[in-house]
Amino acid sequence: MNPPSSSSTPRREFLKTAVVASALAGVKIPAVHAAGSEQLNVALIGCGGRGTGAAGNAMGQSGPPINLVAMADVFDHRLKNSFESLSKQNPNQVKVKDDQKFIGFDAYKKAIDCLKKDDVAIFTTPMAFRAVHFKYAIEKGVNIFMEKPVTSDGPKSRLILELNKQAEAKGLRVGVGLNSRHSRGMQQLKERVDNGEIGDIMFMRGYRMAGPIGSAFSEKYPGKDNDLPGKPSELLWQLSRFHSFLWASGGGFSDFFIHHIDHLCWMKGAWPIKCQSVGGRTNRGSYVDQNFDSYACEYTFEDGTKLYMDGRCMVGAYSHYSSYVHGTKGVAICAKNGDTGQPSSIHKGQNPDRKSQVWAAEEGPTEKSSHFNEWTDLIDAIRNGKPFNEVKRGVEASVVTNMGRFAAHTAQEVTFEQMLNHEHEYAPGIENWTMDSEAPVKADKDGKYPVPEPGVKKDREF
Repeated sequence: MNPPSSSSTPRREFLKTAVVASALAGVKIPAVHAAGSEQLNVALIGCGGRGTGAAGNAMGQSGPPINLVAMADVFDHRLKNSFESLSKQNPNQVKVKDDQKFIGFDAYKKAIDCLKKDDVAIFTTPMAFRAVHFKYAIEKGVNIFMEKPVTSDGPKSRLILELNKQAEAKGLRVGVGLNSRHSRGMQQLKERVDNGEIGDIMFMRGYRMAGPIGSAFSEKYPGKDNDLPGKPSELLWQLSRFHSFLWASGGGFSDFFIHHIDHLCWMKGAWPIKCQSVGGRTNRGSYVDQNFDSYACEYTFEDGTKLYMDGRCMVGAYSHYSSYVHGTKGVAICAKNGDTGQPSSIHKGQNPDRKSQVWAAEEGPTEKSSHFNEWTDLIDAIRNGKPFNEVKRGVEASVVTNMGRFAAHTAQEVTFEQMLNHEHEYAPGIENWTMDSEAPVKADKDGKYPVPEPGVKKDREF
């Protein structure tokens, strides 16, 4: 790993800043804000399934209606499908005229330009574009919701932290799609863990083990004369299969495992300082993507506590999708099934079964899906002039997730500072891409893309 750069932000400073931000949670600050009765609009940048869901969550909030006024993507068919779906769900709030539907790598600018300063830009493109879109939204003074993960490499992590200083100075509200912390049931569990109801935390476990999901498994690019919608170039094809490419998403590891890593670190109240991991590729057949099929990570915190994160995408294998916190007085289930599956619960001893359960989260009148709740909290902050900025935590969670992936892909122990300050940039020059740009990774003569070689490539993933 490369040594820390002079522009790095130490991990201890991250944690100190997070504590200060938490302490200010109820303090009003000078801000760009919308009065309670003022109209809010949103622009959707990235019109896939997650983006369509996020726009729907925004429009579903109580209070004055929130309208969708602009959409942007690099794929015309995805924008059309998203528009049709959202129009059926929210016919009175989708107000996107034909001249406010934008296609291309510069489409995000045109969509953001349709917003006024109090409005919200939704970033749900593949992760690689977060910094580019964030920078322009800050310049325009609009609020932001960006999906996770936030970054997959050191240069972009440091860049987004620097950009966020400008967002904070302008009083912009920024939500990050790590929705676990907006689960009301997990919030109840967090309070009980902090109050010592399971004792001192001994170790934690997370599992994301399932069959092939998303676009993590890809066969070779069919060539420029393909029969796919829009006849995508190799660059656009990689974007359409973004889970398959480390530059676009951090791969399946970053996109799928970050929720459990984030909410278990939240329960601990700290970020790990180092990680070692193993992983491998099995039964690959005709797949040419950059992912491993299985991962097993051991994160270590400053006090020696461990977090074990196991993940797998494999046909015919045992499925397990939940998370646990083990303490000296008992064990807690964080996510019962899925990223935030409820109810969270506390159990006597170390076997989390029904007989040992002593508490389960209550579903109150405000409990909805955590994806919906994260929008409730963001919109509340915008309308009522409350501070709200989740960027540092989003970057921290991404760095920690990247540590586990990088450790598996290189077979090295990786520290937080090393991952944050690593110099390999996975998609350089992305801010200048056009529809004619070349893909940042190239296939070999057999159509296969460069893959990690643990123990051989020790200082980079590909």
